[in-house]
Amino acid sequence: MGINNMADEAQLKVGTTWQTKQVYTMAAVCLLLGLALGYLFRGSKPQATPASAPGSDAQSAAGMGNGAHPMPTLDEMKQMGDKQAAPLLEKLKTDPKDTDTLIQVARIYESVHQFNVAADYYGKALAIDPKNVVTRTQMASCLYYAGDVDGAISQLQQSLKYSPTDANSLFNLGVIRWHGKQDAKGAVEAWQQLLKSNPNLETDKKNRVEKLIAEASQPSSASPQGP
Repeated sequence: MGINNMADEAQLKVGTTWQTKQVYTMAAVCLLLGLALGYLFRGSKPQATPASAPGSDAQSAAGMGNGAHPMPTLDEMKQMGDKQAAPLLEKLKTDPKDTDTLIQVARIYESVHQFNVAADYYGKALAIDPKNVVTRTQMASCLYYAGDVDGAISQLQQSLKYSPTDANSLFNLGVIRWHGKQDAKGAVEAWQQLLKSNPNLETDKKNRVEKLIAEASQPSSASPQGP
């Protein structure tokens, strides 16, 4: 951040700690909502992240910082990600357009909460395969985590241009509009479109979406307490 003097060192440390906690809180909330995975309505599953990577699921994200596990700093988490990604990055030197490897690298950095880095690698994969809606949905989640709400919405809208009925894109669009833009009306519209365009949605998933619609439709829901 360009702060090098002793007087600012303590302030920087406090700011870094606050940022780390904010990232964990946001990740935990969004993971519990199903936002990060983007696979609420698909039968298939995304490629697994390394088992050793912290924050790879809702439980680990929510557990950090509450006494269940010591909370590493963002720098420490990045070092973990760099180590795991190193062999894949070497592979990319010989084949920089290998989309599978680019996505693997992105998922490693996503799992250690390096969301800007992850979004960058997802973006590189999308530059090669722009119609990959699953990857674009993942990139949108990372952008949202990183604080780029408008960028996340833009990516989901692009996904819907390629696949107008994609349930994950519509679901996540609703979540981000509600929690990121305090736009309950826009969220409800996205979720209603999800139900309309996916008439064969499984009952439990349909019920979940309908519950969110009911919550967002309450008069007090215009400005939800977001992550």
